[in-house]
Order: sequence, then C-alpha cells, then structure tokens
Amino acid sequence: FATQTMELQRRDYHVERPLLNQEQLEELGHWGPAPKTHLWRDWFRCSRARAHALLVQHVPVVGWLPRYPVRDWLLGDLVSGLSVAIMQLPQGLAYALLAGLPPVFGLYSSFYPVFIYFLFGTSRHISLGTFAVMSVMVGGVTESLTADEAFVQSLNTTVEDARVQIAYTLSVLVGLFQVGLGLVHFGFVVTYLSEPLVRSYTTAASVQVLISQLKYVFGITLNSHSGPLSVIYTFLEVCSKLPETVVGTLITAIVSGVVLVLVKLLNEKLKRYLPLPIPGELLTLIGATGISYGVDLQNRFSVDVVGNVSSRLIPPVAPNAQLFAKLVGNAFAIAVVGFAIAISLGKIFALRHGYRVDSNQELVALGLSNLVGGFFQCFPVSCSMSRSLVQESTGGNTQVAGAVSSLFILLIIVKLGELFQDLPKAVLAAVIIVNLKGMMKQFSDICSLWKSNRMDLLIWLVTFVATILLNLDIGLAVSIVFALLLVVFRTQLPHYSVLGQVPDTDIYRDVAEYSGAKEVPGVKVFRSSVTMYFANAELYCDSLKQRCGVDVDHLISQKKKRIKKQELKLKRLQKAKKSKRKAASSKIFSVSVNVSANPGDIESNDLEGSEVKVHRRDELENAAANSPEDVKAPNVTTLKSLGLPQPGFHSLVLDLSTLSFVDTVCIKSLKNIFHDFQEIEVEVYIAACQSPVVTQLEAGHFFDESITKQHLFASVHDAVTFALQHSKFGPNSPVSATKL
Repeated sequence: FATQTMELQRRDYHVERPLLNQEQLEELGHWGPAPKTHLWRDWFRCSRARAHALLVQHVPVVGWLPRYPVRDWLLGDLVSGLSVAIMQLPQGLAYALLAGLPPVFGLYSSFYPVFIYFLFGTSRHISLGTFAVMSVMVGGVTESLTADEAFVQSLNTTVEDARVQIAYTLSVLVGLFQVGLGLVHFGFVVTYLSEPLVRSYTTAASVQVLISQLKYVFGITLNSHSGPLSVIYTFLEVCSKLPETVVGTLITAIVSGVVLVLVKLLNEKLKRYLPLPIPGELLTLIGATGISYGVDLQNRFSVDVVGNVSSRLIPPVAPNAQLFAKLVGNAFAIAVVGFAIAISLGKIFALRHGYRVDSNQELVALGLSNLVGGFFQCFPVSCSMSRSLVQESTGGNTQVAGAVSSLFILLIIVKLGELFQDLPKAVLAAVIIVNLKGMMKQFSDICSLWKSNRMDLLIWLVTFVATILLNLDIGLAVSIVFALLLVVFRTQLPHYSVLGQVPDTDIYRDVAEYSGAKEVPGVKVFRSSVTMYFANAELYCDSLKQRCGVDVDHLISQKKKRIKKQELKLKRLQKAKKSKRKAASSKIFSVSVNVSANPGDIESNDLEGSEVKVHRRDELENAAANSPEDVKAPNVTTLKSLGLPQPGFHSLVLDLSTLSFVDTVCIKSLKNIFHDFQEIEVEVYIAACQSPVVTQLEAGHFFDESITKQHLFASVHDAVTFALQHSKFGPNSPVSATKL
C-alpha cells in the first residue's frame, strides 16, 4: 500500500489556468464552426484513380487477387477449401431438407452463392453457404404457403415444385433487399440487433430446427402448420403420433447421431495431433448410404431415403413475379437476419486477424450471392459458424478457400451426386441436430446475463419466447421493437446524483457512492447519467428539485401568495390614506373661506398673522399632492423579508457532460430551471457542455439577456469556483457584469 501511495505521489501534476466560462474558452481556443465537407462533390468527380478506387471498393477481388502470395497462402487455402467442402456436402443436403426442398438444391446453394461471394466479399474467413437458421426460415415460408391447396393449384404445379419456386423467388427478393440496402449504405441496420438479441434469436431458431427434424427422426408424417404457435402445434402432434414411429428410422437416426457425437469428441481430444479434423459427417453419410444400399433399408424397414439426386447443372430460371407480394415481408426479415449473422462473424475474424470488413460491401456481396443464386434455383444463404471455424483453423487465409470449396461441390453435383440417392433422411436429420450443439449451448447465456446484466437477460428471454410463439419473422420484429423500447425506457430511469468534491482535487463524484467526496458548502452540483430529451426532461426536473432538498414549486407558490397579500395590504393602506387626503382637502377649503370671509380680521390683525395662515394652507396642499397613491412601495420581495425559509445553498451547477444532443423540450426545461431557481434566489450555472451541444443551444435561442454564455463553464470545478467567489451578489447583479 505504501508503495502505491508513493507511486501516486510521483504522478502528481499541477495545472494553473484562469477560471474559464464558455465565452472566455471560445476566445482562448479561437473557436469556430467546423468546416463542412461536401461528400456529394466527390461523387461526381471522374478520374482514373477514382475509377480504380470504385472498382476495388465494389469488386474487392480486383484489389487483393493480383497481390495474392501464392507460395505462402495457396497450400493453406487449398487444404481449407477441401475441408470446408467435406462439411458443406452433408450440410447442404441436410439443410435443403430443412428448407422443405429436395436435397440437390442444397448442393446448388453451396456452389453458386459461394463463388459469387469470392468475387465481391471482403471477409477472408467466413464460409458462405447453407445455414440452419436461414433454412428453417425458408422452410417456414414454403410450408405455410404450400399448405393452401388453392395456392398450389394457382401455380399449376406440384407441391414440391411450388416449394422450389417459392424458395428461389424468395432468394431473389432477399438479394434485391440486401443489394439495395448496401448501395444506400444501410449496413448500420445491424446495430439494432444487439448480441443478446441475435444469440437468443438463433437459439430459438435452433429449437424450431430441432422440432422440425423430429418427423424424420421418428419416421412419421405430420400436418403442415404455419403462423403463430405453429411450433407448439407441431411438437404436440409429434407427441401424439409417437406410437406410429418407424423403428428402423429411429434406430438409424440414433446410431448416426451417436457416431457423429463420438467423432466430434475425438476431434476435440486429438486436435493437437491431427493436421485436419476427421470428417465425421462425410464418413457417416458414406457409411449410411452404403449400408442403406446393401441392406435395402427403404423396402425392408420402411426407412425414407433421399431419392433421385440430379447430376447436372440446371439453366437459370426467372423468379415468379406473382409471388413477390406474398414473400416481401419474409424476404426482408431473412435479409436482415442473414446479414446480421454474416457481419457478426466477419467482424470477429477481421479483429482476430487484423484486417477490415466493410459492412456495406458485405451487404452487397451477400445480396449478389442470393440474387444470382436465386436465378439458379438456390434458396437464401448466409455464413455458417462451424464451417467458418474449420476454414480458419485449417489454414484458410483468403476467399480462395471458398472458391476451392465451391469447385469441389461442383464436382460432386456433376459426377458424385447420384451416389447419395439411397442416403436415409434420418441421417441428414441427425447431422442437423448434432450441429445444433453450438447454438444450444447459448442457453447458458441465461445464467451469465442474470449475473452481469438483467436488462440484456430480459431482451434474451423476450426474444426467445416471441420467436418460439410467433415464428421467426414476427418474432424478429417483436424483438427489435422491444429492444428499442427498452432503450427508451432505460433513458427514462437514469441515475441522478448530487456531486461532491474529492478532497484536494478538481474531481467531483456522487456523494452516495464516494464517502470521501464532500458537497461544497452553498453549492449544489447535479448530474444525470444520460442525455436529457423530450422523453425524460420532466423526470430530470423533478429529480433535480427532489435531490436539492427544496420544494421549489411550493416555495415559489408561497412567495407569490405573500407578495399578492402584501400588495392587497398596500392597496388598503393607500385607500385609507386617500380618504384622509380628501378630509384634509375639505379642511383646507374651509380655512380659505374663513380667511376671505372675515376682512375685519385682516384689517384688525397685522400681516404676519395672515402670512402664517397662508403658509399653513400651502403645506397642506403639498401634502395632498404627494399622496401615497403616487409613491411606489419599497422592494420587499426577498424570501427573508416575506418570512419564507431560504434554500441551504446559493448556487446550483448542472453538470451536462452526458448530453449528446438537445431538443426543444430540453431547452425549455433548462430555461424553466433557470427561472424557477432564480425565483428562490439561487443562481444556476451549466458546466462541461460539448461543443455540438453548445451550438444546438445557440440554434435553439437558449441564450438571451438573462442567460448568457457566462453562465456556462468549461468544467464543474470552474463553475463551483465562480459560484463561491460571487456568492454575495444579489439576484439583480448578473454574472455577465463580473470580469475575471
């Protein structure tokens, strides 16, 4: 402890400067408005350098591929791309099933979008392609729309083909939204998706994924449910149909799941010794396909298999425009969720490896991937956390790894896809469920958030419940609205504090938290933890008056009543004196008559007597002329003269360092504070305003003859020092009259 004290003493510093109010600070610092930058002028400038910069910005591959260090990075990218492709194959097949589509469309979605992202993406490590959350969102849309027989008939096609049309039309719409938002620099939209919200949303989506795969695990047929509570209805129907379970399917799913879990545990144990993780999913798929083909699981044990897998690329198809109106809402939700997941992972890897990810370009790249993919009958995609981690851990350095994986998937589509037609769907369901382990672990957030931040826990719980009960699209909207409302609510319940000075420093802290901080005698210093605006301005004023320990409104009311009572008393006194003046005037008149009516007296008396009478008359006339009616009452409106209690402080300092902006309500509230406290003989000062806030105060006509910039100080200590030096000034002595 002694060593720490000595160290602190060595770090002591002393600053001598004059006491500064805002006017003096602006003069000393040569304040002037910041120069305005007109970005739009740069947009219309044309040069070779600018054209190249725009090309590199919107097509990043042009910038980094010519400088690609082949010797250093190519081997790592090749190995990483192969590893990701080995994972991409089973996940593509499985997640297509999750989206309600034939498995081959998962392979298409693992090829076209990935190659497009190689050209336009800025993240070097994320693995684009099929993803469970996106697939379940797409599956919810395809299931709900095709549940209506009239809708399917209107498309003049089968249910399966209708789902395919819905999926690739949805992908085109998602791509259009993402490209459009990226071009208008709307990448900041993900800032409204907080980490607890995203983690809870993906956890709820994983629960929906799990429930949706139970029909493949048990081999049962379910009715299609859509809309709010559809997850609950599906789960209840699964429970009611458990007696119909196909034993062969259940055993296949359990064995596959156990093998996958064991391989993952083995990879965790041996990851230090293995150059590449054991491809458990691929080995499970190959083994299950071989067993299914050799034993004939489909015919002998009624195990449902994938069926025909096309071994060719399909030509591009235009989206079905008549579906746009039905899909636009879901498309926007999927676009936002997909981008939020991709940019979150992209920024994590960029921070880890020391490069920058452009959120707007990422939005464009993801949008182009979905847009182009939609024309080739792909469903919407995003990035996968598990594949991205594998891509990073196996030596992936750039987007070349993604291109390698997409080319490997192309080879599978063209040559090897048909080999998986005997693959049991229960195995794909097992692959999906085992891969949910990472998202299921996010339930531990409940315990950690309970200890660290219960407001974030509330967001987590509301998001989870809303997503489970209302489905993914409505649940997302409800979650975002709730999170934003909670922010507004929290600004209405900030921490208000009275500050005291830490001894022998110019530092002021909350006296309730710092026992060593003492209030400066005669000066109250008040601070709010958030900015003041229309939603909390009234609460700020009420809390200020409460913390000051003075009932300001009652005191002002009593002062007005006593002043009014004093004025009424003065009027009665003036009325009484007026009646006396009239009586005096009548006496004067009678005296003058008597004098003029007795000429004998004038003759018999000397002139001196008459002069005395005349002088007496002049004095009475002057007294009547100077009646109390024309004399103003003396100024006796101070609290002390009125017999009212005086506040225990003469100055109030408002620490506005937390203000980031002001609105008209804030300005009016500050003016009212000045007026009310001056009414009870307390001078008000403002301290520590940021320059943009001062500019906004000026624009809002806050400063006038009674409130000048000399009421505004550079720091709380400046304001307190000034208040102590000028505490004896009366209310009629403005601060502006004082020169430092």
